[in-house]
Amino acid sequence: MPQITPHLWFDREAKEAARFYCSVFPDSRIDSSTVLYDTPSGECDLVSFRVWGQPFMAISAGPYFKINPSISFTVNFDPSREPNAREMLDEAWSKLADGGTPLMPLDKYPFSERYGWIQDKYGVSWQLILTNPEGEPRPPIIPSFLFVGDNCGKAEEARAFYLSFFRNARPGALHRYGPGMEPDREGTVMFSDCLLENTWVTAMDSAHSHDFQFNEAVSLLINCETQEEIDYYWERLSAVPEAEQCGWLKDKYGVSWQISAVLMARMITEGTPEQRERVTKSFLKMKKFDLAELERAYSGS
Repeated sequence: MPQITPHLWFDREAKEAARFYCSVFPDSRIDSSTVLYDTPSGECDLVSFRVWGQPFMAISAGPYFKINPSISFTVNFDPSREPNAREMLDEAWSKLADGGTPLMPLDKYPFSERYGWIQDKYGVSWQLILTNPEGEPRPPIIPSFLFVGDNCGKAEEARAFYLSFFRNARPGALHRYGPGMEPDREGTVMFSDCLLENTWVTAMDSAHSHDFQFNEAVSLLINCETQEEIDYYWERLSAVPEAEQCGWLKDKYGVSWQISAVLMARMITEGTPEQRERVTKSFLKMKKFDLAELERAYSGS
């Protein structure tokens, strides 16, 4: 079953940022760190890490894309699992606030006794929330989509679209804006979530003024086991032909995805420098990944 992994694009800070996040949250670690040579961005650091059990990847590949709050990460501090959840939340906020910018102050809100939204010093946005322990539990960290501007009002449509083809998918909660909640339009999505493969994601609309949209700086990487899986997700997600490059694509809402392969990740992390170089040169020429061609490059045949 494919795994969905958030992928963060930095100028040169991937390793530094990964170490920082591992210091902020529990159950976090660096899994691997690899250097890719001779890419269009020159020498790139590629880092795999876990934040509170959630896999992440990050790359240092130049100042081409800037991370913004269109995709943030909700962090659930659940008192039913963590007796000192409130203290943990406050400590994480304090660390993220060092050089960061609050987007919603840490405070009590109608939906939570303790919540705050902050953009850290590397540009990544985190929504820290003291959750209600009643109901079905959610993972500690969940990627969260914000539909704004021309996309505002499309959160429910996008949720249904993703649920229609991800093979292990099911809907979760869906709450709508009511009357008197302007500028948000009554009936649009105030909060929703769903399971896609093994990853919960949330989505909401916001009619407030925002100066950002989805871009490549935060993408969702689908690690596939077979060429059939690569073909399946590529055909269903790719909607912007000019965005297709090196396994990257954009869907019809502008969200960036990477349709990658478990096999290629092993080649990059476990291969010799010569094998990594051949594989890198091979995949840089591709749009959709061709596993047979990557295997030939790896073996040198």
